[in-house]
Amino acid sequence: MKREIRTDRAPSPVGPYSQAVEVGNVLFLSGQIGIDPSTGKLKGSFKEQVVQIFKNVEEILKEAGYSKENVVKVTLYLKDLSKFQELNTVYEEFFKDVNPKPARVTVGVKDLPLGADIEVDVVAVRT
Repeated sequence: MKREIRTDRAPSPVGPYSQAVEVGNVLFLSGQIGIDPSTGKLKGSFKEQVVQIFKNVEEILKEAGYSKENVVKVTLYLKDLSKFQELNTVYEEFFKDVNPKPARVTVGVKDLPLGADIEVDVVAVRT
């Protein structure tokens, strides 16, 4: 059975999809870009977008009854791979107390929705 997850504490989808869908004990979060849900606007700098993305991810996880400790897989889509180390700094802070760290893939892409610099999707499992 599938369950849609929706919270106003994260941005509304910019297309015909759910913020997240839970199937059994697995939660699939749609790609998040750095939109501030209070303004509906994309954050300006790369770092601001990354920080906002992880705030959004955390809010969606909470709404579904999960936490960042439940995250098992992260996929990162970057328009500029030279920002990899800057991304890692924020990523490491977000997951600092999580062990083991989630599996991860980083992909360089040409473009992202709304001109975002980065998009992140997450899979979490409740054990």
